[in-house]
Amino acid sequence: MNRICYFEIQSSLPEREVAFYQAVFGWTFEPVADLPIAYYRISTPGIHGGLLERPAATPPTHCGTNAFTCSVEVADFDATAALILAHGGQVAMPKFAIPQQCWQGYFIHADNNTFGIVEPNPNAG
Repeated sequence: MNRICYFEIQSSLPEREVAFYQAVFGWTFEPVADLPIAYYRISTPGIHGGLLERPAATPPTHCGTNAFTCSVEVADFDATAALILAHGGQVAMPKFAIPQQCWQGYFIHADNNTFGIVEPNPNAG
């Protein structure tokens, strides 16, 4: 009942992040016309969201999260992590086990937003 039902990602270069998330997760993006800023609707196999042009300066790194951080469920943590790194992402917190639940880790994309990936795995840990 109390689940995330929509998310938004801010970016100073929206087209760059569109390409990043398409390449890494296969999400689809639909531009929304007639708005004062660039905005894309995001379709995923789960919840849907939006990607918008950042309305303010990009916060500096190492000051905590600069946006709402969501974690994306993936089938293969290591393969997805490799894709993230290959497309310009960085490790924010390396892969770790939540015992008997999942593998979790956090990354930063080119605009310094933090996001997580999680691979459910009852044998983690």
